[in-house]
Amino acid sequence: MLNKLEQLQNKWSGHSATIDHWLHARQQLLIEYCQLIGLRQSPPCLPEQQKITDFCNMLMDYLSAGHFEVYDILVSDDRSGQALKQDVYPQLAGTTDDALLFNDAFATQLNAADSAKFDTKLAALGETLEDRFALEDKLISHMLEQHSAQSIQQAQQIKKD
Repeated sequence: MLNKLEQLQNKWSGHSATIDHWLHARQQLLIEYCQLIGLRQSPPCLPEQQKITDFCNMLMDYLSAGHFEVYDILVSDDRSGQALKQDVYPQLAGTTDDALLFNDAFATQLNAADSAKFDTKLAALGETLEDRFALEDKLISHMLEQHSAQSIQQAQQIKKD
């Protein structure tokens, strides 16, 4: 996922400060995810609660940025944009629900019984994130292919106002 993200950053960098910032946030989230996986030991034991909480906070920030800051500037109101919204938004909502469930289960106090469940849920979250990133990439690609960098900047300005 990190290699693919780097390729996308090289391709899309500079078109929009919002998109650049969001892709950087994605990169940080992936790094934290990989570190959390790397902290797993045998026999299974949970990483420090603070590391899990920090990751969950980063995850919630990333999800929120997508829904409340980025998606609206990525999909135009033209016919193809509206069709993309109808296709992609429900799928994004499903990945959001899955991530929220992970957060609800693990962002606060854990116990030893949660260790085995944590591994399974963390792996499932990785798959969910991969699906989500692919959907978000469709939105970014659509906007950059359909519209100029100037129209993206105008959409960002409208969103701020």
